Amino acid sequence: MFSAIGAYVRAVEWFNRAVGRFAMYLIFVMLAVLLYSSISKTFFQPSIWTLESAQFLMVAYFLLGGAYSMQLDAHVRMDLVYGRFGPRARALIDVMTVGFLLFYLALLLYGGISSTQYALEYKETSYSAWSPQMAPIKVLMTFGVLLMLLQAIACLFRDLAIVLGKELP
Repeated sequence: MFSAIGAYVRAVEWFNRAVGRFAMYLIFVMLAVLLYSSISKTFFQPSIWTLESAQFLMVAYFLLGGAYSMQLDAHVRMDLVYGRFGPRARALIDVMTVGFLLFYLALLLYGGISSTQYALEYKETSYSAWSPQMAPIKVLMTFGVLLMLLQAIACLFRDLAIVLGKELP
């Protein structure tokens, strides 16, 4: 049983690491789009697609990198008291509070799936002049929330192992 949990944690963390490292480079793509936007507005005909593309890239960067950020314990938290505890006490606090996060992520996932289905079924487009299809970004958003949910479960297993004084294989 414990080895199956360890395999789950390793697989999820390996996948989230790969996706997160890919997502890190999206910031450069976004910067290139914004640089092109700035140059085209100054010297050429302004492009109608650049601002919205940059927004979509930022959403992808943020949501695809979220699970990797959780894996690295790089999320911002208010640790006025939490930081004073030892690793085992922090893991116990995390185990007791992770239910709120899992509930929130499950609701986000449900809403994301519903919104993605709508976008695919009705070929939803943005209300801008460019009017791109919304389905691709909604699929990425839902995928990012799913990765975050899987990572939260992996963190729960990791914290449970610390609380129990065991190490995941």
